[in-house]
Amino acid sequence: MMIVLIVSLLLLLFLCYGILPTVLIRTFSFRIMKYGDKNFRIALTFDDGPHPVYTEKLLDLLRSYHASAAFFVVGERAQRYPHLVERMSKEGHAVGIHHQTHSNSWFLLPHRLREEISGCAQSIKKITGNAPMYYRPPWGRFNLFSLSASRAYKTIMWSSINEDWKAAQGKEKLAERLKKDLGGGRIYLLHDSGDNPGADNEAPAVMLEALREFLEFAQQKGYRFVSLEELKKNNERG
Repeated sequence: MMIVLIVSLLLLLFLCYGILPTVLIRTFSFRIMKYGDKNFRIALTFDDGPHPVYTEKLLDLLRSYHASAAFFVVGERAQRYPHLVERMSKEGHAVGIHHQTHSNSWFLLPHRLREEISGCAQSIKKITGNAPMYYRPPWGRFNLFSLSASRAYKTIMWSSINEDWKAAQGKEKLAERLKKDLGGGRIYLLHDSGDNPGADNEAPAVMLEALREFLEFAQQKGYRFVSLEELKKNNERG
């Protein structure tokens, strides 16, 4: 009986500390940004990098289409490949915080969460010379202290997610999903690294092929791929 009670209390604590804050914050968009205005503007965001192969190819692709993007980098990977983070910044892309390690906020105590955020921020500033403006927690998960720990940054979520971490769906299916979800003010979530639990290592290669097709399609429809700052300003005016 005592074991059942302890387990029940632990589950309740976990629910209140991690799952419930995540559901409430994301459902009611409390202090987060998920979309911009309804004009022909789109924001591309990429999580989990930098990756030594895929991030460079992605930057080449974005440059060829004059597309702005935001990269939510893992601090320890940024330290490993600083030239890629430096290139992101120099080419006009935003570099945001995605924790120092790819850690789940549900399992981070308050002091550890602050360390993950501040550590990543320091890594970015050391490489680019600029303090980051944006934050996105890994897996989009928050805990009871997330809003307090990240209050210095604008938290960016997404309004379009298409499971690009799964390589098996293939380029054609992913491209069609991206096209079907096309709309003004959308913030697309994509990944330039597949080196995390639940992701396929080769998934970014599929994403890049689908993204090339989507960039061409969206631009032909009159859409522009803009910075989060431009999307945010237009959303605030609306």
